[in-house]
Amino acid sequence: MAVSTSTRKTVRGVTGGSPDRPSSDARPSRAEPSTSGDRPTSEDRPLLKISELAERSGVSAGTIRHYLREGLLGEGDGIVRTSRNMAYYPPELIERVGLIKRLQEERFMPLRMIKVVLEEDPEHVLALVELEDRILERALAGTEESGRTSGKEVRERYEIPRNVLERLAEIGVLTPTRRGYERDDVKIIEAIASFRAGGYEEALGFTVYDTLRYREALEPLVREEVRALLDRLAGEVEIERALEIVAAGAEPLRELIGAVHSKLLLAELRRQRER
Repeated sequence: MAVSTSTRKTVRGVTGGSPDRPSSDARPSRAEPSTSGDRPTSEDRPLLKISELAERSGVSAGTIRHYLREGLLGEGDGIVRTSRNMAYYPPELIERVGLIKRLQEERFMPLRMIKVVLEEDPEHVLALVELEDRILERALAGTEESGRTSGKEVRERYEIPRNVLERLAEIGVLTPTRRGYERDDVKIIEAIASFRAGGYEEALGFTVYDTLRYREALEPLVREEVRALLDRLAGEVEIERALEIVAAGAEPLRELIGAVHSKLLLAELRRQRER
């Protein structure tokens, strides 16, 4: 599901610089609010007390005040102060506060970085978060659907000693659980078994630690790949279509990496021979 127009308006409406501090929680709204009884309204929508905003967004009132001090909730437009110690907040801030909380807790982003990305393009940030969540949900669901392979079955099928599998887990190449190995773990084990069958033995100096070379080389490539992929898809296409594109690219990407590796390997062997 793509980011709706109303959602985009909501996020855009609370961007900007720093507000006043909470004992002046925010400047009065530039637009004259109407009142419904004792409660101000804006565009016929009742504004919220800070306690109500905190409850609906799932954070404490103190956290909201901290966000205000850090300039994460805009310049105070739409926040109405009715007395020295009372202010009312637009409902649009519920989603803004929720997004900040998610970036902190799920992406481990510091507030200063959150402020920067929200000021640059809050719509795109929201679309990124939604797309990342859906990709992760689908990936985890796929892992569970494919099931896991027990350690006993892996050892019997590929004739890999237990101590070798344990060392691969210790260095983080494999990530087994009590229920066994996931699909990609099994593929790594299968590849290592094929290496060993082809003569890549410990007696010749080939050990499980050689796998670290590939992991360390691929980690920055994967980070760059994910960043570019999400940045290009988020907010540009429907989320379901984005998921289809990601899934469709998995196998061609494996083939591409394998082909490029083979080409580079051959080129390096030629250079070694020329030397």
